[in-house]
Amino acid sequence: MITEKAPGKLYIAGEYAVLEQDCPAILVALDQYVRVSIKPSSSDTGLIHSKQYSQDSIHWVRRGSKIVIDNRDNPFEYILSAISFTERYCLEQKVKMDVYDLFVNSDLDSADGKKYGLGSSAAVTVATVKAILRFYGVQASKDLIYKLSTISHYSVQGNGSAGDIAASVYGGWIAYQTFNKLWLKDELASKSLSAVVGEAWPGLKIQQLVPPKGMELLIGWSQQPASTSRLVDKTNANKNNLRTEYAKFLADSRKCVLQMIRGFEEANIALIQKQIGINRRLLQHFAAINNIAIEIPRLTELIEIANKFGGAAKTSGAGNGDCGIVIVNKDTDIDRLRKEWVKNNILPLEFHIHQSELTY
Repeated sequence: MITEKAPGKLYIAGEYAVLEQDCPAILVALDQYVRVSIKPSSSDTGLIHSKQYSQDSIHWVRRGSKIVIDNRDNPFEYILSAISFTERYCLEQKVKMDVYDLFVNSDLDSADGKKYGLGSSAAVTVATVKAILRFYGVQASKDLIYKLSTISHYSVQGNGSAGDIAASVYGGWIAYQTFNKLWLKDELASKSLSAVVGEAWPGLKIQQLVPPKGMELLIGWSQQPASTSRLVDKTNANKNNLRTEYAKFLADSRKCVLQMIRGFEEANIALIQKQIGINRRLLQHFAAINNIAIEIPRLTELIEIANKFGGAAKTSGAGNGDCGIVIVNKDTDIDRLRKEWVKNNILPLEFHIHQSELTY
């Protein structure tokens, strides 16, 4: 049995703006994983099973090189898309298809099944791509895994920057800028998948960052799950009505995140913390003009408690629930901060940074 895993992620800064080209964001990969195990099937029928959806295992058969599933209403869209595109790539490499069973297990939900907001759909896509490539013995670089995972994920979700895919593949702290989506759509329509994943993608930038010594990341969970796709859809629909405001938001976010990247490069925790505060205010204004709730009351409470103890805090990701993040230094009384969170129904998450073990 082959098992591959992919970590979850959190956005540190640059949310919403990262959907556009030339607008960087900073993300971090965490040591909470989706694991995908794969083994040859003992019959001519394959199985896809997730512990999170145990009542909905999918059985499939192969007709020629295609996977055929009889269950149209299922929660496995990202897994199936990852299988489809990865097998398409393998077929182009003249790999003979086989039948297999695939098992999925995730740390990215709480014990009662609520999502933390760590990018579970991205992580399961990445882990599935990695598992299938390894099952077929196909050597893969991080770039190949990122591109196959991004194409697979985007074909299901239809929006997003794929920053969560990048964090899951490359690990650690990263600065990320998204690619030209119209270019990718045109390339996929006119070229082989192997050709597209072998090209440089216009606009795409992925840079590993080294956190300054003495800097720590704290994570608080609001215990209220949110839907990123719905929030992104709503703000996308408003872009034309808010053209001037939106352009200013993008420019201000870009400036803020570039300053934060400089903080990493110069090991300047105070500069990073200052930009966290600026990014929070930009997102608050962005939420107001779009009439969406990014910073719900419990996240405001999380942030204000962290600020009281000298941390720099903001929402993470699309907001409206999920997690808040805090950048602290060695002088912060972390224990007292966390105890104050617990008193206010905010759950401290004891997660750590995942460093990628891929060495291709």
